[in-house]
Amino acid sequence: MKDSKIRILWNTLIILSACISIALDFFNSPYYGLGKSLTTILVILLPVLARGKHRVFKRILMVALCFCLLGDILLLNPNYFVYGLAAFLVAHLLFVKGFVGLIGWQKNPTVALTLLVIGIALYSWLYPDLGGLVWPVALYVLVILCMAWQGIALYLKEKTKAHGLIALGVLFFLFSDSMIAVSKFKNPFELSGLVVLSTYWLAIALIANAGYLIIGAGDK
Repeated sequence: MKDSKIRILWNTLIILSACISIALDFFNSPYYGLGKSLTTILVILLPVLARGKHRVFKRILMVALCFCLLGDILLLNPNYFVYGLAAFLVAHLLFVKGFVGLIGWQKNPTVALTLLVIGIALYSWLYPDLGGLVWPVALYVLVILCMAWQGIALYLKEKTKAHGLIALGVLFFLFSDSMIAVSKFKNPFELSGLVVLSTYWLAIALIANAGYLIIGAGDK
């Protein structure tokens, strides 16, 4: 089977699993945790299926996605929120390492400044409600902003299809995490599960698809 057909088939499985998991969450099914984990595992396996060069990037991407899975599992229990936050923080640091490993550190002050302004505005708004999580959330915001900076700047440096997927992926990741923060620290809103889960899986699936192209040298 051609690589393009494999990727289409696997993305179809990810979409189906994500839709089922979101429905399980909406109806408060006891099987939601299983569906959530399965969806992320399917995303992890996408770069595993890729064959080609960039093996170092492949390993980093797989480990980063595994930390996302760990974060998914930990966040199923509200008491483990800080540990889930830590797992995703490690994932973001690994994504940064992977992006930088492709064509080097990208400075792009315009992207950095824009993201920093957005991050400061969001953090300032959340600050009064953070309680004992003031510093952990501040650190997390800085790390995910760094990931978004490198992901977007990577595309602006070399406008390939794979880099475009990465740029979209980090933006969706930023949006998804922002919605988690709004729901947890400000006002839980209707259909927050749908918004958070759909944008989160879209984020990691886009990054995984970019990895599939890069690893298989399919992005020329």
